[in-house]
Amino acid sequence: MVASASFVLIFVSAGTPIPLYNLYRAHDGLTNADLSVVTAVYLAAAAVSLLVFGRLSDHLGRLVGAGALTSSALGLVILLGVDGLAPLATGRALQGLATGLASSALGAFVVDSAPEHPRWLPAAVTSAAPMLGIPLGALLSGALVDQAPAPRHLTYSLVLALLLAAVVLIVLSPETVTRTTLRQAAGSLRPRVHVPAGAGRPLLTMAGLILATWSLGGFYQAFGPSIALQQLHSPASLTAGAVFGSFTVLALLGGPLTARLRPDRAMRLGALAYALCVGGILVTLGAAAIGPFLAVSLLAGVTLGVAQTGGMRSLLAGTGPADRAGLLATVFLSTTAAPASRA
Repeated sequence: MVASASFVLIFVSAGTPIPLYNLYRAHDGLTNADLSVVTAVYLAAAAVSLLVFGRLSDHLGRLVGAGALTSSALGLVILLGVDGLAPLATGRALQGLATGLASSALGAFVVDSAPEHPRWLPAAVTSAAPMLGIPLGALLSGALVDQAPAPRHLTYSLVLALLLAAVVLIVLSPETVTRTTLRQAAGSLRPRVHVPAGAGRPLLTMAGLILATWSLGGFYQAFGPSIALQQLHSPASLTAGAVFGSFTVLALLGGPLTARLRPDRAMRLGALAYALCVGGILVTLGAAAIGPFLAVSLLAGVTLGVAQTGGMRSLLAGTGPADRAGLLATVFLSTTAAPASRA
């Protein structure tokens, strides 16, 4: 439970700045080009973290997860003082570093500490944590920006307190790996894309699925506030959070929906349904119909969750404890590369 909650919280933190982008644009002179740069910085930091630190938790265990939470907390401290592009990009870089660390370290911790039943649970959590946490953070931030005092600080302060509490809980949690020497840990820092024996084909399929889905996710992240303001004609920060969150917030439903399906069948059905939803998104966005747009986006998130949970179940089924962190790092490296190509 602690591992899963901390994993999701990292991505909640990553989602909190998104509804504030319109505020930064209006009061600090940021442009759409600046926000695209910020998104690229965030994704690049996550990618570097996955390449360099992806296997570190195999040697140091939960301490790497605590480091991810600390990096995310430091990012929020910097975001509390945003007055231009530099602090926003720096804070987002630290959050990107945190998501990369968490994707391998906390993801492996979730799998290692998961109960035997239901069997779909670790796959659902590891595949859906980014898709659940980031929109939840955006929705929370959007609501507080519109309705609460100190819109530039309150959400960051609340999530910062949760992150610090999570650091303590992770440090106090039972270890699930046997720690190695510092020399062996240092050797794991050599950049490497880790593919366990027998995982090549399902990993390639999963990577293709991620590329096809998270390219659109990168667009939502960078331009969700602009869509809310310019296409849907709503200046509310909550609308900006809802636009971004609608795409992925229901992805966790992919786990229970695929419980009785073979992983490969779930992945195929989910991918087909997702492709149909993309057409609906384009139609409703062009018509500036906010209700139908959000409804189709929510459905797209469900189909995305179905497809990715099926793919993750296929991967984890044949992976041992020693390979999990490296494999998850490789999978999540694909999730950062896909939206980065559109940022």
